[in-house]
Amino acid sequence: MPRILSAIFILLILTAPATADWFEDFKASATDEQLLQLLYEMPKGGDLHHHMSGSGFAEWWYELGIAAEKRGYRYYTKVKLNNCRDYGWQGFDTTPYHLMFQTILESKWQQLPECERAEYLPLDQLNDKQKQGFKNSIVLDKPYEGREEFFEAHWQRLGDLTGDPYLRGDLIARQFQAFAHEGLIYVEPMVTAFGYQEPDGTPILPNDVAKIFRERLKQKDIVDTGLTWRFQQAILRFTPGAEDSLRRAYEFVAENEPYVAVNMVGREDDDKGYPLRFLPTLRELRLAHNNVRLSIHAGEVDEPNSHVRDTVLLGADRIGHGLNLITDPDTMRLFRHGPYMVEINLISNLLLQYYDDYSQHPFPEYLRTGIPVALSTDDRGMWDSTMTDEFFVAVKEFNLSWDEIKQLSENSLKYAFVDSETREGLLETYRSRISRFESRVAKKGVSALGSKPALKRGFICRQYEICAP
Repeated sequence: MPRILSAIFILLILTAPATADWFEDFKASATDEQLLQLLYEMPKGGDLHHHMSGSGFAEWWYELGIAAEKRGYRYYTKVKLNNCRDYGWQGFDTTPYHLMFQTILESKWQQLPECERAEYLPLDQLNDKQKQGFKNSIVLDKPYEGREEFFEAHWQRLGDLTGDPYLRGDLIARQFQAFAHEGLIYVEPMVTAFGYQEPDGTPILPNDVAKIFRERLKQKDIVDTGLTWRFQQAILRFTPGAEDSLRRAYEFVAENEPYVAVNMVGREDDDKGYPLRFLPTLRELRLAHNNVRLSIHAGEVDEPNSHVRDTVLLGADRIGHGLNLITDPDTMRLFRHGPYMVEINLISNLLLQYYDDYSQHPFPEYLRTGIPVALSTDDRGMWDSTMTDEFFVAVKEFNLSWDEIKQLSENSLKYAFVDSETREGLLETYRSRISRFESRVAKKGVSALGSKPALKRGFICRQYEICAP
C-alpha cells in the first residue's frame, strides 16, 4: 500500500500544473530577445481596441495600393512641390497643399490643374527613395513627431486609399493573419463602413460596403486564421454633425453583422467632442435599439477632467485609454472589480507624448488595484509595433507576473462584445492553450522556445535596441 501511495504521489507531482515561479526565474536569466521570443510564442486572448486603417503597416498600404489597380483603383501620391498655390493649411476637412505623400485616386488627380498633376506619381512608378518616403510618412518614428503629426498628417496622407472597400477587405485579411501568427484568438477592430467610393469617385452606400466585407470574410485566407471577430463602427466626436453620425452609426450597426458596437473617437483636446454632448442623442437611440454596444475613447488627454465618469453615464461598457481616470478617485473606486474595463494602449500613449516615460503611466495602478484592464494596439501600423510588443513593454516596465499576463488576456475575452456562449468558448480555448504553453516552457525554459524568431518591428528595435544592425 505505501508503495502505491508513493507512486501516486510522484505521479501527482509530475502532472501538477507548473507554478508561476518559473516565469520569475525566466525573467531573471533571459535576455530581452528571449523574453520577446517567449511573449511572441505565448497564446494570447484578443485585441479590443484597434483602428483598422491605423493598424495597416506601411508596406501593406503600398502593396495593396498598387494591387488595387486590377479593380480599377489607380492611386497617385504627391512626391514634389511645384508651389502651384501660395497658401498652406486649409482646415480640418481638407488636406494641406504642402503635405507630401498625400495619396489620391486617378479620377481626382485628373481634375487637378496641370501644375499640380505634375507633383504626383502613380504609386507603381515611385523610385526607391520615393517609395521609402511614402512608407516613412505614415509611421511615427522620429523623436520630434507626436500627436500633431499623427492626428493632422498621417490620415490625410493615406487619403483615398482608405476609401477603397476592396483594399480594406484585403487589409483586414493581412491584419487577421498577423494577429493569428501572434497567438490571438479574438479581434474586435474599428472598421468604418462609411466614406467609400468607386474608382470614378461615386459613393458606395454603407450597407453595400458591409456586404463587400462579409463576402471577403468568407474567403479562405481569413477563415484559415481561426480567429473569431466582431466589428465596431466609429464616429468622429468633435465634428459639427456628430450627433447625426451617431444616429447613422447606430442604425447601421443594428442591421449589419459582424458589427456589434459603436465607438466615439477623435482628439479629446478638442472640447467640441465632450461626452455629455451626446447624452440626449444616446437616450433617444436607446429607445429604438436593443442590440448595439458602446465603447468610447475617454481620458486620452493631458489635463484632469470628468470625461471617463461622463462616458460611463453615456452607457459605455469599455473605456478606450482611460489615462486620466487616475485623477478622478471617485470613478476609480467605481471601476474597481466593476463591470467596466479600460483598454490600455502603452505604445500609443508614449509615442503620442501623453507621457515622457512609462514610470508616469497609470496602467500598473489600475491593474493592481482591481480595475479591469486589457492590452491593445490602437494604431499599430503607425507605431510599427505588434501585440507582442505591448506585452513586452508591460513586462519590462512594470515587472508583470505570469498571473497578471494571463489576467490581461482573459480580460480581453471576458469583456468582448460577444454572446455568453461565444465568450465561454473563447475562454476555454485560451485556457487550454496557455496551460499547455506554460507547462512546456516551465519544464524546458529557454530551450522550449521555437526556432522561428519573433517578428521585430521598428518600435521595439528603436525603444529597446534588441534588433541586429
